[in-house]
Amino acid sequence: MTSGLLLIDKAQGWTSHDAVARTRRLAGTRKVGHAGTLDPMATGLLLLGIDSATRLLTWVVGLDKEYLATIRLGMSTTTDDAEGEELGRATRETVTALPAEAVSAGIAALTGDIDQAPSSVSAIKVDGKRAYARVRAGEEVVLAPRPVSVRTFELISTVPADDGFLDLTVRVECSSGTYIRALARDLGTALGVGGHLTSLRRTRIGPFDVNAASSLEELNVASALINPADAATKLFPRIDLTPQQAVDLGHGKRIDAAPPLLATGPVAAIAPDGRLVGLVEYRAGKARTLVNFPPDADPAS
Repeated sequence: MTSGLLLIDKAQGWTSHDAVARTRRLAGTRKVGHAGTLDPMATGLLLLGIDSATRLLTWVVGLDKEYLATIRLGMSTTTDDAEGEELGRATRETVTALPAEAVSAGIAALTGDIDQAPSSVSAIKVDGKRAYARVRAGEEVVLAPRPVSVRTFELISTVPADDGFLDLTVRVECSSGTYIRALARDLGTALGVGGHLTSLRRTRIGPFDVNAASSLEELNVASALINPADAATKLFPRIDLTPQQAVDLGHGKRIDAAPPLLATGPVAAIAPDGRLVGLVEYRAGKARTLVNFPPDADPAS
């Protein structure tokens, strides 16, 4: 199987593990990984790596993300989303009386560089055990706040919902590690009415957009695969190698190659045949390998 990245548009109800397992069967390889989970209730972009391209996932996990979400004001839940049990509910009159200016101010206060306490049902490990597993076992889990960056928190629409709730459709661009459920919780808390998430769709991971993704039901791995060189040059600046440089770099040697302009991090090193040889960094004017990408095995061999 040829290596590469796959953009999957995950449907509601699927776990990220389900998506990996199905792709393993379709691709005919065990070596499939993902760059960041999506909860079963969430839909949207899941980025998978196949064979040697799984080595790129280390750099994909930390990329910024974009989401479309629905925040329901008027009720808080144990999980900060619609799957949890009700913790508290505001009166219809209180929710109806919320000024639009207060909602806008609450959103503005959660925009920028903030300290955010993750949801207690997150996958963060506490003493070696996932937080959500501890919650399911009946433990009370309170996670310490951590710095995150919410670059965009845009209110798209406001719609009154049944039972006196108020549904906000929002678009969020944020750093990796930001919890949209926690934004819903904290906005509801700040407004004094409680809040939780009722829908979540991830629309972008770094340069990769959900509009280019395939559903698992319609996935054709061979045609959907983004080859490692194309994927790497979306993520990093590139240098084009001579045939000898490609050989030397593949053997772990340092090479003399002019760096791209303004390159401050990893650089994708591309062989004359278009193959990704590796990711390199520059030290003392020479390029050294951070990670190599072996050629795909010849299926006929």
